[in-house]
Amino acid sequence: MRHVVGNRSSRGARSVARARSDARRGTGDPPGVPVGHGLRVAAAYAWRLIVVGVVAYVVFALLGKLQLVAVALFLALVVTAVLRPLADLLARRMPRTAAVIVSFIGSIMVVLGVMALVGSVVAGEAGQLGHEFAGGLGRIERWLEGSPFHLSHAVLSNLQGKVADFVSGHRSELISRALSGAGRAVEFATGLVLALFCSLFFVHSGHRFWRWFQELMPESVRDPWDRGGRAAWRTFAGYTRGIIIVAATNAVLVGIALYALGVPLALPLTLLEFFAAFVPLVGSPVALGVATVVALATKGPVVAIVVLALIVVIGQLEGHVLHPLVLSWAVRLHPVVVAVTVIAGSILAGVTGAVVAVPMVSVAWSVITELRARPGPEPPGRPLGEKPAPP
Repeated sequence: MRHVVGNRSSRGARSVARARSDARRGTGDPPGVPVGHGLRVAAAYAWRLIVVGVVAYVVFALLGKLQLVAVALFLALVVTAVLRPLADLLARRMPRTAAVIVSFIGSIMVVLGVMALVGSVVAGEAGQLGHEFAGGLGRIERWLEGSPFHLSHAVLSNLQGKVADFVSGHRSELISRALSGAGRAVEFATGLVLALFCSLFFVHSGHRFWRWFQELMPESVRDPWDRGGRAAWRTFAGYTRGIIIVAATNAVLVGIALYALGVPLALPLTLLEFFAAFVPLVGSPVALGVATVVALATKGPVVAIVVLALIVVIGQLEGHVLHPLVLSWAVRLHPVVVAVTVIAGSILAGVTGAVVAVPMVSVAWSVITELRARPGPEPPGRPLGEKPAPP
C-alpha cells in the first residue's frame, strides 16, 4: 500500500514538473503531438490577421455604403492640405476669416478659368478636329490594309458595320447609362459642395475640431491619439502637396511635347494628364494612351509612336526622379507596395479606390510607425488646421 502511494506521488510530481516546464516554454501541447515553435508563431499571427481582415472588410463595407460622405471628406482634406499654407500666409496681413475667404474665392476662380479655357479650346477646334479625325480614320484603314497586317477592305467594312449595328441595337441601354451618368453628376456636385463646406471650417479652425475630437476619447488614450493624428496629417498633407507637384510636372512636360508635335486638343490632354497622375504608376500611362490614339487619328503613326515613347520617358521620370525626390519625405512605401495598393483599391472601389488607396496606406503606415516609437518630444508639424504658435 505504501509502495502504491509512493508511485502515485512520484507520478504526480513528474506531471506537475512537466506542466511547469511546458508553461515556462509557452506550450500546452499534449504528449506525443509535437508542435514546432514556428508553427505556433504562425498560428498566433494567423488569427490576428483574420481579425484585422474582418475589421478592414467591415470598414470598407461601411465606406461603400457611405461612399458620398467618405469621398467628400477626403476631398475636404485634400483642399485643406492645399489651401492651408495660403490661408496662413494671408492671415499675416489680414484677419483670419478674410484670409480664408480670399484663398477659397481665388482658388475657385482659377479652377473655373482653367475649365473655361479648356472649353473654348475644344469648341474652337471642334470643326477642324472632325475633318482630321475623318482623314485619320482613312489613314488607319490604309495602314491596316498594308504591311504587316494585310487586312482586306471587306473585313474593315464588316467591322464598321458591326460597330454601327451594336450602337443601334443597344441605343436604349446607352441612353439609360447616359441618364445614370447624369445622376452621378448630381451626386458629384453634392459631394463637391459638402467637401467645400467642410474644408472651409477645416482651414479656418481645424485645431478646434481636433481638440473637440480628442475630448471624446478617454484621457488615458489622448496622447497616443494626438501623436497618431499628427503623424497622419503630416503624411497626408505631404503626400497631397507632393502628388500635385508631380502631376503638374508631368502635365507641363506632356503639354510641351504635344504642342511641339502639333497634336490637336493639347490643352485638354494636358489637363487629363494632370488629373490622371493622381493615380500613381497607372494614371499617367492611361492618359498618354488617350493622347496616342488622338495623335494616331489626326497626325498618323509616326507622331503616334513619338507620343507612345513619352509613356516610357514620363514613366521613368516619375518613378525614378519625381517620386523619390518629392514624395520620399512623406511616403515611405516600396514601389511594389504602391502598385499592389493601387490595383487593390481599383478592384474594391473603382477609380475612387485607386486614387485614395495609396494615401490611406501611407497614413496607416505612418501612424503605426509613430505609435510603435517611444514617446518623446513632440515632433514638428501641426495637426489638422492648428494655428502656428506665436513668436
